[in-house]
Amino acid sequence: MRILISNDDGYLAPGIRVLAEELATVATIKVVAPDRNRSGASNALTLTQPLRVHQHSDGVVSVEGTPADCVLLAVNGLLLEQTDMVVSGINDGPNMGDDVLYSGTVAAAVEGRHLGLPALALSMGKHQPQHYDTGARVALELVRHMESHPLPADTILNVNVPDLPYEQLAGFKSTRLGNRHKSEPVIPTNDPRGSTVYWIGPAGAEADAGPGTDFDAIKNGFVSVTPLQIDLTRYTQKKVIETWLEQRYALNG
Repeated sequence: MRILISNDDGYLAPGIRVLAEELATVATIKVVAPDRNRSGASNALTLTQPLRVHQHSDGVVSVEGTPADCVLLAVNGLLLEQTDMVVSGINDGPNMGDDVLYSGTVAAAVEGRHLGLPALALSMGKHQPQHYDTGARVALELVRHMESHPLPADTILNVNVPDLPYEQLAGFKSTRLGNRHKSEPVIPTNDPRGSTVYWIGPAGAEADAGPGTDFDAIKNGFVSVTPLQIDLTRYTQKKVIETWLEQRYALNG
């Protein structure tokens, strides 16, 4: 098995190093990751300038681009051998609920799925975690299980891991995405020349975080495993929109 590993924290992040070491025990791995922290990059691709690639002595490849750039570049030309799976992470901090819309960690997995590969995104349940080794062991277990029990081709797994020793995990739970309240206000400040600049505020507090959600699983010590899909169509609203459009045409004659 050949696994492509990427992330959004950058190729020097501790999470990706621990993940690569663990998965190398069962697969041939290749790390292709951003040259710096690209958290919040979502699914952005670099289309207006070329991508510069740097080969490092340990075999790791860093790219002056986004997480999605890294996976697209690796699968569609950089790697000479076929990739069997994309694993993204391990992220410094959670990617739950609304976070997945912004997450570069999740985006790398989504790009892998776009390219026809099984994909897994892994994040730790809190920032500056102490137990990346737990996340890596969870990744190893899930990769082995995906290899022997393949999932539907359009499935992406978004996995969040409590920051606990492995032996203290309560288990694994299949979850849905919760959601947060709107984000906190932007924070204005001044640069050294007196111009006003703005920092994006922190993510909002948990809103929908009850039983069955990823938030609830992490809070109770469970590994949260959420299946994601790429199709964003809200099928239950198609009829509503059809009626709405018919009303518009009726009003306009």
